[in-house]
This record gives sequence, structure tokens and C-alpha cells, in this order.
Amino acid sequence: MNGLDKKRSVIGYIFLVPSLVMFALFMFYPLFYTIYLSFFDWNMVKPVKEFVGLENYISVLGDPNTWKIFGNTFLYIVILLVFNFIMPYVLSFILSNIVKKGHGFYKSAFFLPSVISLVVGSILYVWILNPISGPIAIIAKYFGISMPFWSKTEGWVIAVLCIITTWKTFGYNFIIILAGVSGVSTEVIEAARLDNIPMWKIFKDIVVPMSSATGIYVFIITIVQGMQYVFTPIKVITQGGPNYASSNMIYMSYHEAFTLYSTGTSAAVSAMTMALFIILLMLEFKFVEKGVYYEN
Repeated sequence: MNGLDKKRSVIGYIFLVPSLVMFALFMFYPLFYTIYLSFFDWNMVKPVKEFVGLENYISVLGDPNTWKIFGNTFLYIVILLVFNFIMPYVLSFILSNIVKKGHGFYKSAFFLPSVISLVVGSILYVWILNPISGPIAIIAKYFGISMPFWSKTEGWVIAVLCIITTWKTFGYNFIIILAGVSGVSTEVIEAARLDNIPMWKIFKDIVVPMSSATGIYVFIITIVQGMQYVFTPIKVITQGGPNYASSNMIYMSYHEAFTLYSTGTSAAVSAMTMALFIILLMLEFKFVEKGVYYEN
């Protein structure tokens, strides 16, 4: 390496310093400090932290409600993968290859909720889905149907919170996937049509594989939405109830820290949530990433 190359290399590292400082300050430090706190008993008020080793982890894993919340978290992820990954894919294919008019209207209509606060959306849905005086309940009464008290009913509460979260995030995922699907070669699709291949097979065997680079991105962020975005409607509407039926791991961590002031337990839950993210990413890289098509 000559002198000019060394100089350019040094300049490059200098330009990276601000980004590295921000990462260290706002990502690495909080991460390691959270893991550090998970080994202590502290309520954010006491001047001294009491070292308890793995007791916080044992306490969390020994609580039967924890396993219920773990199950809720996976259920949120599965439902949102259907609503925010599979459905946008199907709709994008329909708009790109079947529906020929009104693309601008559909894109605007689906994307509009993405710019509205999820807090506002949560409050709006509480009114719309009010089982007594909400507009849907009033319409249902004309047909002799009674609305369930979904915010107090296990099962229903997760389904409705997923619908609220989908209302907010569907449009963004749809626009991203639509861009990927629209980039698939029309010549390949037309050739398949000339061979009388059914549209569902064109979607499954041509469009999905050839737009998989975009699809894998939306797949990952949908998992994040199942963990993170759903926190807002949980906080605004149910506070984890009834009987932890709507709580997830992110809300559990928040509840332990800022409601019960059990910082060590909250940190332990956060560390386990991070471990779950890492496991899911490892599974994704092992079984999904190798089949992604990046030429599009």
C-alpha cells in the first residue's frame, strides 16, 4: 500500500468515527448496560444495586405467566406475517399483473394509514369496535349479531390488536413489496401465460422467487412489527390484560421496569428478547437467505 492509499484509508476511518461514536453511545452502551443490570436487583431508586447472579432469569423462566407471554409473542408474529407479509404479496401480484387501472388510488389508499400515529389509530379502533355503542356493533345489531367484549376476551384481544397494528403497517409493507413484484420481468410472466400456466403457479414459482430479495426484507421487519409495533395498542388499550392474554415480551419488559420498578427482571426479559431476535435471524439466514434471488 503506497502513501496515497494509506492517506485515503485514514480519511475513510476518520469519516466513520462519528457513526461509530453514535452506535457506541446509543446502541452498544445501552445493550451491554442492560445485560449488566440483568444480574442485579435494583428499583432505579436505591443507591446500591444488589448482585443476584442468574436469579432474575430463573425467576422469569419460573413464572407461568412468562410462558403465556412467550406464546402470545409468537402468536403476534404468526398473525402479522399473514396480514403484513402474505397478504401484501398477494395484493401486489394482483395489482401488477391482473388489475390494470387505478394503481395510484390503491397505493395512496393503502399507504395513508402509515402516516397516522398508531396511538391515534388505537383510540379510533376502540371507538369503532366498541361492543355496545361502536358503529360496527350498531350495524351488527340489525342482523341479530352481538359484538364480543374483545378487550376482555382471550384470543379475540390478540386478533384485534393485530388488526390495529396491520392498519398502521400494511401500507408500507405493501409499497415495498409492490416495488419488488413490479420489477419481475414481464416477458417471463407473459411467456408463462402463453404456456397456459395458472396464475397461482406464476405467483408461487416465478414472482415470489424473483422478488425474494425484497420479500426477505419485509419478512424480517414484519417479525420486528410482531415484537415492537404491537406494543403501542397493548399500552393504549389493554395494558397486557386480561390476565396477561395480550401482553408480549416487549410490553412485559416495560411493565416490569416502569410499573413494578423491577429493573433487573426487566433487563433479563430484554436480554431474552434480544436472544430470541438473534435465534430468529440465525434461522432466517440458515433456511431462507440461501434461497434469495438478488439479480432483480
